[in-house]
Parts: sequence; C-alpha cells; structure tokens
Amino acid sequence: MLPQLPADARLYLRPTWFAPSPVGLADGSAARMGNGLIWFQAYELTARKDGRRVARATVPVAEFADAIAGLPDTLAERARLLAANISAQRQPLVLGERTIRFDAPQVMAILNITPDSFSDGGRHMDDPQAAADAGFAMAAAGAALIDVGGESTRPRAPRLWEGDEIARVVPVIERLAAAGVPMSVDTRKAAVMEAALAAGAAVVNDVSALRHDPRAMEVVVAAGCPVILMHAPSAGDDPHDNAGGYGDVVADVFDMLEERVDACLAAGVPRGKIMVDPGLGFGKSLGDNLALVNGLATFQGLGVPLLFAGSRKRLIGALSNEAPAAERLGGSVALAFRAAELGAQMVRVHDVAESVQALHLWRGLADAGLSGV
Repeated sequence: MLPQLPADARLYLRPTWFAPSPVGLADGSAARMGNGLIWFQAYELTARKDGRRVARATVPVAEFADAIAGLPDTLAERARLLAANISAQRQPLVLGERTIRFDAPQVMAILNITPDSFSDGGRHMDDPQAAADAGFAMAAAGAALIDVGGESTRPRAPRLWEGDEIARVVPVIERLAAAGVPMSVDTRKAAVMEAALAAGAAVVNDVSALRHDPRAMEVVVAAGCPVILMHAPSAGDDPHDNAGGYGDVVADVFDMLEERVDACLAAGVPRGKIMVDPGLGFGKSLGDNLALVNGLATFQGLGVPLLFAGSRKRLIGALSNEAPAAERLGGSVALAFRAAELGAQMVRVHDVAESVQALHLWRGLADAGLSGV
C-alpha cells in the first residue's frame, strides 16, 4: 500500500529485485527492461515535492497496477508512463548500411583529436591518418560506434574556435567514413556538427544536450540524425560549472534529461533517434557520481537507449589511491560491467578490447541465466 501523496508530487521509478530469468516465476511477477536480457520483480517508487523527497516505497511488479490505482490520477498516469518506458522496445540505430541493435549492450569508442583531454590528450593530434588508424583498430576490436571529438571538455578547458575544431575532426572522419566505419561527433557547436555530418559522421553526441549552441537543435532536425543528450549542469563554456549543487542528483539529472528529450520530440526528432547520458563526472562530486551509478536503472524511465560514460573518470581514481587516468583500466571495466547489469544499452570507453570482452562475459552470463544453465 502506497502512502497518501500530494497530487503535484513528482514520481520516479527504479527497477529493482533483478532476476536472471522470468522462467519459473509466477505470471505477471516480473517485467523486462527494454528488449534486453534484464528482468526485474519490483519498482522503487520515489516521490518528491518542492525539491525534497516525500515518499519512497518498493512495489512488487505483481502489485504495481493495484498500488498505483489508489494514487491521484495525475500520479497514476505518470507511474504508468514510466513503467511503460522502462519496458518499451529500444529501436535500433540505423546508420546508413550499419544497424546498431540494443538487445545487448554495445561499445562506443573514444577517439579524441585534442591536445588536452584528461586521459588521452595529444595522443592523436597532428596526424589524421594515425588517428584514423586508431579508429580502425577500435572498430576491429568490436566498437559499434567511434566517437570523434576535437575539443576537450575537462574542467576549465580553454574554449576552442569552431574552425580549429572542424580542422581537427573532419580529416579523421572522412578517412573513417571512406571505410564505412560508423561514427558520432562529440561536439557542442552547430558548425562542427554540420561539417562532421557532411564528412560522414552519423550521430551527434552533445555534452550540453543541444543547449550550448542556439542552432544545434536546428542542425540535428535538418540532418535527421540520431542525437545523444548528455547531462551537464551548465550549458556555458565550462560544462562543469555547478554553483547550486543537487538536491537529489538522480532525480535532478532525470528531470533535465526528460526536459531535453521532450524538447527534441517537440522539434521533430523521433524518439527512436534519441539517446541519453547522465553525464558522470560533469559538475558532480564523488557522492553524486556513486549515486548516479547506483541509480542508473532509473533512467530507463525516459524510454530511450542509455549511454554510460565512466571510462577512466575521476571517481575511479578517488577510490583507488588517486590512480592516474592511465591506470584506471580495472575500474573502467568494472563500471562498464555494472552499467550493463543495470540496463545501459551502450558504454563509452577508451579501452575497447577489454570492455568488449567484459560485455561478452556479461552476455554469456545473461544467456546462461535465461536458459537455466
């Protein structure tokens, strides 16, 4: 039985009580997350009002319909929508001749053409062919998508003129596109999006969720391309700026991403061409980041594929005696595996072969659990 809730409360659902298989469970006692291999037996329902939590309860899937029937109509409708989104089919990304399906988690490879990115800055600068060769190797290692970026988004990174950013990424994108490698472009600037898409990129990955550049939404709509909307607390030059902090980081990030998904839908971007990324490490404390990882399944309530980007990030070093970025492989793989367990449809990584291997293991365990082996 749920407590009495004010009609203007805000509801969130997080799948919990995971099961390896629905086989052997009573009919209606488990729900499936998207079209993947994850089943769960309960929802954690959270209600917030005026920025604070007013209720939290765990509701078994079998009792969900009856439990929410007693809520005010607006809240019951919201709960049904979130539950439907969690279980909705995630449409594949069709990128020309390539199709990326989300029945199992996929790998996005990071290819930075920058001198100052926090982990691999300078590694692929000034030699487009060498950078493209690195991208070819990532694709051969099993990456479904190569994410090409020309501007560092580390804290307090200097702003880069769009012409310089274009000069960095376009020669690499052209070489990869000529070989049929599927790519996204990691940029906040409309002019860079246009140039990258014309050169052969197929997806826009924007850390500002199309808020930084006033023309960004227009470019995405005109191109008809998929877009990845990432949460960052600021749409300004430094996406890490966050003077206000968070009340409940999972709910606050969810709210912003939901608003951006709705903005894209209203502008004419089909739901099947939208992905979201909770923006781990962007203007978030260690506690915020850990809460986001633990609450990752909540974002399935947005009804679109979820990208998780934890590779080599600061929280790994913070929990590992301040290990530098280059020595965070173990933590990166662990985060990717955990994200897959919680439903992430794609993980963004530096270390492709190791991450692909980890997800193969995850898939084998999921298949074995489903078959009862």
